[in-house]
Amino acid sequence: MTLQHNLSTHRRTTGTGEQPVLRQRRPGFTLIEVLVVVIILGVLATIVVKSFAVSVDDAARTRFASNLKSFVNAAELYRFETGEFLEDSNSGTLPSGFDDYIDPGSWVGGTPIGGVWDSEMNSSGITSGIGVHFNGTGTTRDDDYMIEIDAMIDDGDLSSGGFRKIASDRYYWVIAD
Repeated sequence: MTLQHNLSTHRRTTGTGEQPVLRQRRPGFTLIEVLVVVIILGVLATIVVKSFAVSVDDAARTRFASNLKSFVNAAELYRFETGEFLEDSNSGTLPSGFDDYIDPGSWVGGTPIGGVWDSEMNSSGITSGIGVHFNGTGTTRDDDYMIEIDAMIDDGDLSSGGFRKIASDRYYWVIAD
């Protein structure tokens, strides 16, 4: 094997006989190399996007749980100072007098997981509660999603403990049964 053969010689007939001609590679990438890189980048992008989506979702759950605890603590302080439970308000509407205990914008702006904040009094089988009402506006969450939140802040069972499902589209921290 000659050096010329190792360099990928190409024989061309010139009419007077065969002459070995060295074929030089042009700089650049082949189509296959480009496709492999594109596929690898696509797979990596998919992994990053999924990881980011999970992180955003986890952050929303954590923020919801934190806001809920703050609202429940404020409602208990309200009860201690006034001797009454928070009034039953329309979903997304701040209960009367509660603006002295929380930032009203954090209530009226909706929850981090979708739905709107709501307070219940003497309805849905409870005396008092605060939670989320998925009233058809924005994102709606299912029981599996809400069980994950329940596991973070309570017992992981939507039918018992402090955090409960009180209607098909309502999940509340029960302040008093």
